[in-house]
Amino acid sequence: QVQLVETGGGSVQPGGSLSLSCAASGTFFAITAMGCYRQPPGGQREMVATITPGGSAHYANSVKGRFNISRDNAKNTVYLRMNNLKPEDTGVYYCYASPILRDPSGYRALDVWGQGTLVTVSS
Repeated sequence: QVQLVETGGGSVQPGGSLSLSCAASGTFFAITAMGCYRQPPGGQREMVATITPGGSAHYANSVKGRFNISRDNAKNTVYLRMNNLKPEDTGVYYCYASPILRDPSGYRALDVWGQGTLVTVSS
């Protein structure tokens, strides 16, 4: 079983910064994509940023230039640094990972989500 544990988040005023981290634990062969998604109040879950094992990052247009995603493959951890936060960044942030499991029948990929952490940007 693979789990993602998120830490970070919280409340901040507009223009402030917050960080999130998300560590994967359990038994798996490798982790491919990792990332962060968010769900604004009354809205649907949307991609914020993703990162490959090689460090190639992809960002939503709304956060480009303000957010930075990174990962430590040795620690199976992804980090999201959020700068110049805006009220529209408010929402529940979820970590995502795609671990690869190996069993006698071969390899298979899973979609695993963290428990979610609330980020509130308000004056």
